[in-house]
Amino acid sequence: MAIILHIEASTDVCSVALSESGEVFFNKESFEERSHATVLAPFVEEALNEVQKRGESLSAVALSCGPGSYTGLRIASSTAKGVCYGKNIPLIAIPTTAIMSVPVLFRDDIPDEALLCPMIDARRNEVYATVYNRALFPVMDTSAVVVNEDSFIELLDKQQVCFFGNGAEKCKKLITHPNACFLDAHSSPLAKWMMPLAERAWLDERFEDIAYFEPFYLKNFIATKPKELLKNF
Repeated sequence: MAIILHIEASTDVCSVALSESGEVFFNKESFEERSHATVLAPFVEEALNEVQKRGESLSAVALSCGPGSYTGLRIASSTAKGVCYGKNIPLIAIPTTAIMSVPVLFRDDIPDEALLCPMIDARRNEVYATVYNRALFPVMDTSAVVVNEDSFIELLDKQQVCFFGNGAEKCKKLITHPNACFLDAHSSPLAKWMMPLAERAWLDERFEDIAYFEPFYLKNFIATKPKELLKNF
């Protein structure tokens, strides 16, 4: 099975992981704000040394592609491209909201028919959100939402929707539908949660054109959102 390097730097958290055959065997995380420029490169170097120690070769790099902060995504994208070019290996892009949803799938307190809505905080009452089913197929593509009492009403009228992420907290007082569920988990996107999505993309050979790939920055997300990436998760 492929050895995949996972890089997640779309929020204040910066993390790097390695996986093979469905298991994470290397993991580094920094929860210090604005640390990406100082910790990401050493994390990646340590991960590459770990692969070398095992006498194996890196197969691909998986990158959290946003939406997220401009600085973190820019640094992570440049680093991932550099590794891919240097080792002549493919790049895999994973939507940040899909990564946020992975740990929620392991919870046993959520009904199978419930929808998952990871939210990334934006200004005022705005969030960036995706709605997934339990197979992580998008029921609603990632979009900018100005939250009010009618937000997600068409979905909530039909079934339970579980909201989580750093954008969900400010929505509790606005979304009061009885089918709205707010999870306590902060659900920061982390590199280790990228593993099942990246390995599935590897098997499906869903790779990016490294020369032209750009992540989804929050500041220009509405104008540049590529649906072809989002629909696969």
